[in-house]
Amino acid sequence: SQSQSQSQSQSQSQSPQDKNQTQSNKLKQIPFKNLPTIPQLTKNEKNSPILDDIQYDQLQIPEDQIFRILLSTDNHLGYLERDPERENDSFETFEEMLKIAQKNQVDFILLGGDLFHYNKPTPKTLYTTINLLRKYCWNLNPITFETLSKTKDNFHSSFKCANYQDPNCSIGLPIFSIHGNHDDPMGEEGLSALDILSAANLINYFGKSDSFDRITLNPVLLRKGKTQVAIYGLGNIRDERLHRTFTAGNVKMLKCSEDPKNWFNILVLHQNRVAHGPKNYIRDDMLDQDLDLVFWGHEHECRVQPEEVSTGFFITQPGSSIATSLSEGEAKIKHIALLEINEKQFRIEPIKLLTVRPLIMDSICLLEQSNHEQFQNQQILNDFLEKKVIDMINSSNRDYSYTIKLPLIRLKVIY
Repeated sequence: SQSQSQSQSQSQSQSPQDKNQTQSNKLKQIPFKNLPTIPQLTKNEKNSPILDDIQYDQLQIPEDQIFRILLSTDNHLGYLERDPERENDSFETFEEMLKIAQKNQVDFILLGGDLFHYNKPTPKTLYTTINLLRKYCWNLNPITFETLSKTKDNFHSSFKCANYQDPNCSIGLPIFSIHGNHDDPMGEEGLSALDILSAANLINYFGKSDSFDRITLNPVLLRKGKTQVAIYGLGNIRDERLHRTFTAGNVKMLKCSEDPKNWFNILVLHQNRVAHGPKNYIRDDMLDQDLDLVFWGHEHECRVQPEEVSTGFFITQPGSSIATSLSEGEAKIKHIALLEINEKQFRIEPIKLLTVRPLIMDSICLLEQSNHEQFQNQQILNDFLEKKVIDMINSSNRDYSYTIKLPLIRLKVIY
């Protein structure tokens, strides 16, 4: 009893720095395993980690026990910035996302890569981005969670701490971000545009690997009340190379040995999820079975609702916040996600983005038209297709009445 009393006294007298050091010393390396694909198991609804709205309201969980995180990815700031009609699309939607984060009083924003469309953004893009981040992230709102990991091992900044820990800055809305394939590090120094934002104390850039053949993921450890969250970040690496590293068992993650089952483990990555070849994507069963949620960037199609995979964790894929191609995946309604975590349970609320320019797609086969013989006349054909395009525009105006932006139209003509 006396020994226990002394131990508690020593624990209470530890400084925050000593606690961080102690926490970091409890991390150990455990390799990702190439887990075999197993049949999908049916979960007992009572044991499901996903909470619906009714369950959430019934539990009446105190606010100081809930992590509230906004998930957004593939913002592609600067896309078509020289187009007179679409130059501000990416910035307007990014600002909408920041306003949503502010309105919902989130603890922080988590970005899944491709914040910028080019890895050398123009001065205009950098200027506009910095303005928006200062406007919404620099304020006097308190940080309501603890950071338990050694931040010098997490973030790629010479200041060796998170921006909200810097006494010279007042960050009220932290942003954590990995890089994607559009804003990846380059040059001898291996710097990206995210390094510039990190040096300016605007974001917390993590998930950057010094080696592609042996990768160690060091988690950002956060705690809010009884809820403990470990965030692993893996910035984009060429898919074939990363596939080879996973197959060789050379992707390792650091885990907390103290109370490991009570950590909610999130992996943020930016890779192909859809197979473009036998080794040109990352399979679900390559990822660690102790993960609770994978936040998947790079894929632009919105699949924001959590999908359970055979290895037991869930995947959320919010998709891009701007269409950078005229494809079916891009035509789906764009969303971001509000992730709420309480201990080992979570829920995701999709939030529709209202500033996105609509993309309307359709196809038409001329031979299937009753009067297709007259289409030999070029003028008649032009008038027919023009009417079809006008109908698509009118349809967009009805379905997307909340925006005044002209829609993007793609009509596939089969002849």
